[in-house]
Amino acid sequence: MEKQIASLHLVSAFLAMEPTDCVLSHARSLGGGSVTVDVQRFVWDHCISKAIGKCHAPYLKNFLKKLILEIESNHDDVLDELYELYTEFMISLKDENAVKGNVRALKYISFLFPDDASCKDAMVRKLVVPLHCSLNMLEGDTGCSIWPASLFLSEFILSIPDMFSSKTCFEVGSGVGLVGICLSHVKASKVKCLHLPWECASESELQGLEPDIILGADVIYDPLCLPHLVRLLSILVDKSEPSLRFPRAGCDSAIGNSHDYSNRCNSQDVEAARDRAGNASPTKHPIAYISSVIRNANTFDRFLALVDKANLTVADLTGTFQPASLLPYMQSYDRSSIRLFRLSSK
Repeated sequence: MEKQIASLHLVSAFLAMEPTDCVLSHARSLGGGSVTVDVQRFVWDHCISKAIGKCHAPYLKNFLKKLILEIESNHDDVLDELYELYTEFMISLKDENAVKGNVRALKYISFLFPDDASCKDAMVRKLVVPLHCSLNMLEGDTGCSIWPASLFLSEFILSIPDMFSSKTCFEVGSGVGLVGICLSHVKASKVKCLHLPWECASESELQGLEPDIILGADVIYDPLCLPHLVRLLSILVDKSEPSLRFPRAGCDSAIGNSHDYSNRCNSQDVEAARDRAGNASPTKHPIAYISSVIRNANTFDRFLALVDKANLTVADLTGTFQPASLLPYMQSYDRSSIRLFRLSSK
């Protein structure tokens, strides 16, 4: 079973285009400490050969380079196929480090579900999500990157599918659409992608959405956008008649309506997690869940001040609730830096 888990983690890390050092770490784990000939054959058969022509070529070239150096440093034999493919890349790709313009790559994010929540070794189900992601955030393409808070929010949804069943869910700033896809996976009857700029969405337009749950990942980052964000949240979480709200002072959004989900965690875990997340019973008003990495304390303080002015309450759930770890192979994903907040009307 340990080799089965190690091989699953290796393939998942490669498909997600994890940093090459992380992928090599999984390869060493599969080989018992080194990249043996058997491991090389596994990598070739299950990773590299299937990625040729599909994977981002500079990433594959860099991975081959480090893989070969790793094997040679241990004075082991390198498969001929690895040498041959790397030679082809050396001829066809002159500068693998030059990522210019709006370059996208297809990444596959694999969520691994334990069959039994009490057994860490029983990995029998997985959800693989293909996403076209930006490789150059310097070109203003931050919305098309996979941010840690988005991974966290996706784990949150997949950990407690019952909490989202029969609920209309609205995501503020959907980015590459990972959270929306996870909502669909928990049997959403309908998932839409709407272009809804925060600064110009009308109150009637927002009220017409009537969500039960609002979701947002890493949306607390730009001080200039915060008034628009808080105005939007204050309207979405309040089903009462219009009262004191922010005057109209961009991002895409995903909306879904979730129903029954058959492949769930055991009932006791779901019930306990739902209690900790603050949704144990139906609520009169919608609730918002925001996952975020706080990069600037002043920006976050500004957000809290605006939220208080908008007559909203904020609860930090970080210390009381953590979703299931569904991305155990993703060494670049640091959950410890992410905080989870619940927003509701006062």
